[in-house]
Amino acid sequence: MTRQIKLGAFLPGGGQHIAAWRHPDQPADGATNFEFHKQLALTAERGLFDAYFLADGLAAAFSGGVEGGNAKVAGFEPVTLFSALTPLTTHLGFIATASTTYEEPYNTARKFASLDLISDGRAGWNVVTTATEAAARNFNLDQQLPHAARYRRAQEHVEVVKKLWDSFEDDAFLRDKDSGVFFDTAKVHGADHAGEHFKVAGPLNVSRSPQGHPVIVQAGQSEDGRGLAAATAEVIFTAHQHLDTAQEFYRDIKARAAANGRNPDHVLIMPGVSPFVGRTEEEAREKYDRLTSYILEEDGIALLNGLTGGTLDLTGHDLDGPLPPAPPTEGNKSRQALIRQIADENGFTIRQLYQWIASARGHFTIVGTAGQVADMLQEWFENEGADGFNILPPWLPTALDDFVDLVIPELQRRGLFRTAYEGRTLRENLGLPFPANRHAARHRVVEAAE
Repeated sequence: MTRQIKLGAFLPGGGQHIAAWRHPDQPADGATNFEFHKQLALTAERGLFDAYFLADGLAAAFSGGVEGGNAKVAGFEPVTLFSALTPLTTHLGFIATASTTYEEPYNTARKFASLDLISDGRAGWNVVTTATEAAARNFNLDQQLPHAARYRRAQEHVEVVKKLWDSFEDDAFLRDKDSGVFFDTAKVHGADHAGEHFKVAGPLNVSRSPQGHPVIVQAGQSEDGRGLAAATAEVIFTAHQHLDTAQEFYRDIKARAAANGRNPDHVLIMPGVSPFVGRTEEEAREKYDRLTSYILEEDGIALLNGLTGGTLDLTGHDLDGPLPPAPPTEGNKSRQALIRQIADENGFTIRQLYQWIASARGHFTIVGTAGQVADMLQEWFENEGADGFNILPPWLPTALDDFVDLVIPELQRRGLFRTAYEGRTLRENLGLPFPANRHAARHRVVEAAE
């Protein structure tokens, strides 16, 4: 089968851009408006997107913050929201974020296994290590855990969750009314895990879904993040400004996956792209300029502080002067470095920098026609820069509609994107294999030996 682009739709109801809520097209209450999220999900499915993706935070981000914009101070917990949206769709996947830093593996395994059953095999888990002091203070800590410690915990957390997802073999439930046998006890297994961070007996009290396990997604770009992604992730959400850095990341992750004994083709790299799409370049630029004009200075400054790890104090600095150095952070180290790179490469002032990253926070922003957007996606896809993309429409619903109505047909015309869903589960549509239950696999090895 010809390789085609995979697409996620990153659709926070409050919009991606920090000033999205001020745009006349965007519902001001979009973050907590269920009917609006329903509209977005149906549009994404109309566009044949693989999945609806949502990030998550564990603290209220006032006055901007990492995700930017006061419209996102309050919002839905993603798994809860997606559980309500799945019955309204038939093929669209749902990738929700959950933290390995502040959740226990049993809770994580249980809620994602439940979402996977409710959606008939369309769930994905975006694995994150939560990196803010504000979140730490909501979970019995005075300050966040060190970067390396968060990633050690995350590695073990994912390991335990996957053990729990294998608690029941696929044919464990007989439900035989005549005999009265509900399940085969030989096909139920405990996790029996005892490690540095977790001690979990199991088994999980949720069975496997039609796709076996929810798809595991991860977004780390630091050295620790790359190690976690190569060992555990099936989809990797990443941020790059140039094809050459995207290629370096792509090749590095694929090599690391192979070194871990994994098939590199089963690790999909999906950079984020924020498109302002017009029927002409002038129209696209007008859309960008209009949204930029809605940014409040205090939100722009707060966004920069959040993205540089919370260590940057811009008090007294001229916003039309250069970005000062940011002290090292125990937060998101790779994003801090990327923001510095964007400022230096473009010679941006503080104001110009927050205007440019306001819609995508370091992900690639493109302003142009459908053909120009498709050219960029095609170039990265065909030159080891990406297997697909996570699309970040700057404001909603209009920018999502623009992508679905203008860019998707162009990608289809070039043979780069599907014209119909390939399967029913998220794994089938992403081209990822069904994960064999580890216990059933052992049975087959024993039977073969006999």
